[in-house]
Amino acid sequence: MACTGPAASYGLGEVAAMDLGRTARSSMDPWSLVRQTMGNRRARWRKGIDLVRALQGYGDSAKVEARLERLRALGYIDAVPTRLQRIVGAIDMLRFFIVPCAADYYADKGLDIRFHTLLRFLDDPASLIDPTGFNSTRDAIIGHVMQVVHANPHYDFQLLESFEGGLEQMEQQVANLLAGQHPRTSSILAIVEDPAYHEQLLAHIREFRRDPTVPPLLRENITRNPTFAAIERTFGTVPGAMRYFATMPRTAVGAAHHLFAVREFPAELAPR
Repeated sequence: MACTGPAASYGLGEVAAMDLGRTARSSMDPWSLVRQTMGNRRARWRKGIDLVRALQGYGDSAKVEARLERLRALGYIDAVPTRLQRIVGAIDMLRFFIVPCAADYYADKGLDIRFHTLLRFLDDPASLIDPTGFNSTRDAIIGHVMQVVHANPHYDFQLLESFEGGLEQMEQQVANLLAGQHPRTSSILAIVEDPAYHEQLLAHIREFRRDPTVPPLLRENITRNPTFAAIERTFGTVPGAMRYFATMPRTAVGAAHHLFAVREFPAELAPR
């Protein structure tokens, strides 16, 4: 069964099958990967519309607040950080966690993170402009999880709980991808470098739906690096990230001082 929702508007293009131990990302030349992630004219048009909608979503603070309140009601958030605290926290999440951890991982894989980021942008431009995911649509979050081997997917799983049926749709779309029936199969398989990732992801989302307290599916460079592990404990889940965000300054002056003065992750704020 094909997936439903906005993601179903993308064109399928050529489906790149994964051999044992190989992916399109590791077996195709760069130009072919670029063409595959771009998709056809209809897909490019749909991506442009989704990007515009994502940018417009940044001004809809009421929708973001409603999602945050839903997560608080579900017990994922103790207190809702202010908008300024979320902005500063998101910048810290990017500079201390997302970017350095990803750079380390792709360097270890022998992949150029700049080219990898380009492929991600060509597949779904909207997924790169919202590090916290609170301005993103359900399908943008799901697509992001499918196109990137995550340090810890629990943040996104919990974020999907802010949508009715979000986790169920996550499971369905990953299953569709593995069956070659997802409309973004071709472009996603041109990005993901781990041939086992989607099977592991599907098994894990099913475990998580049965028991949200299951140990996370951590990326290999997180488990072997104590510094990254401490930062992951902070930003790898919605509760951890929101607790960190709530410690950020509440004034513009304080926020500016923090961003300029704090040059490395404040380890004292990491959960023990």
